[in-house]
Amino acid sequence: MNRPRSARAVAAAALLAVGALTMSACQGSSAASDAPQSFDGATATVERGDLVGETTVQGNLRYADSYVQKSAFNGVITALPTPGTTLGQGDHVYTVGGANAYLLHGAVPAWRAFEEGMNDGQDVVQLETALSALGYFEQTPNGHFDWNTIVAIKKWQKALSLPQDGTLPLGSVLFAPEDLRVGALKARVGDTATTETELFTASSSRQIVSANLKLSDQALGVVGNSVTIRLPGSAKSTTGTISAVEPPTDKPGDTSSSNKEASKERIVPVTITPDDPSALEGLQEASVSLGFTSESRSGVLSVPLGALVALSADQFGVEVVDEAGSITRVPVTVGLFAGDRVEVSGDGIAEGQRVVVPNR
Repeated sequence: MNRPRSARAVAAAALLAVGALTMSACQGSSAASDAPQSFDGATATVERGDLVGETTVQGNLRYADSYVQKSAFNGVITALPTPGTTLGQGDHVYTVGGANAYLLHGAVPAWRAFEEGMNDGQDVVQLETALSALGYFEQTPNGHFDWNTIVAIKKWQKALSLPQDGTLPLGSVLFAPEDLRVGALKARVGDTATTETELFTASSSRQIVSANLKLSDQALGVVGNSVTIRLPGSAKSTTGTISAVEPPTDKPGDTSSSNKEASKERIVPVTITPDDPSALEGLQEASVSLGFTSESRSGVLSVPLGALVALSADQFGVEVVDEAGSITRVPVTVGLFAGDRVEVSGDGIAEGQRVVVPNR
């Protein structure tokens, strides 16, 4: 009768012993997790420097000043430019009814014939300046159509194998501020044209990026500010300068919406001119990503985003690795997020410290 009671006592003692060992092991495990640990994984350095925050906006790369070129003559079309080509100063543009049109640089459109006895004007200055750039006008452009201008025109006509009469009929000179890029043809050789016939689409040879800023981001649209242009399909980027900012307007929306007023969104159209046109070589039209500088910090400490750890629901920190490889969690206050780095500050954080980051 004593043996069962003795067995039960032994079993109870055993359970108490196991419980004590388990509690001791748990306490030991907890203590071990709180103790500094040796670390040989990936680390990054706490750096001091300038951080620049960006607001990303989608933009469209295109050629500037697109328009449709119409014929200045009546007759059969016998020559048109090749789509995709760029025409420069003095180049032949098209031929209609046996009359040729040539490109010269100038901002004022040709609106009259150039001939002896015409009044002085800015268009004459443009003509003389262009002929000077081509090497035919040897005097200082003065806007007065005289013998010097006639001689220069005859020299140009001789070089073009044209009759040398020293006059230029209206339409024979096409003034454009810069080189002309030929787009799609709207007529064919052999068609009959009038002065209203559309011949081809054209544009400047200069590329720009157009984008729309939200009204809340309008402070980012300042003429002269620099913008990062990230090109599609690659990690390449270049820079541009804001060259124009238009007044706020309504963004084109869904016209089928029953509540058109509620669906309206105000935007600020901006234009960016690339600083290095050669960086866009091979791109005619494209969707690009634009980085507008929204905020900056000078001389602040920062760590990679991956170094941040959550110490609590409302406290971030970093894991600092000392020279012995031990890890200490240090609370930090986060500031500006810029790219893949974040501004940090706190009593236990200093420049040059190593912090744990994820293995790549």
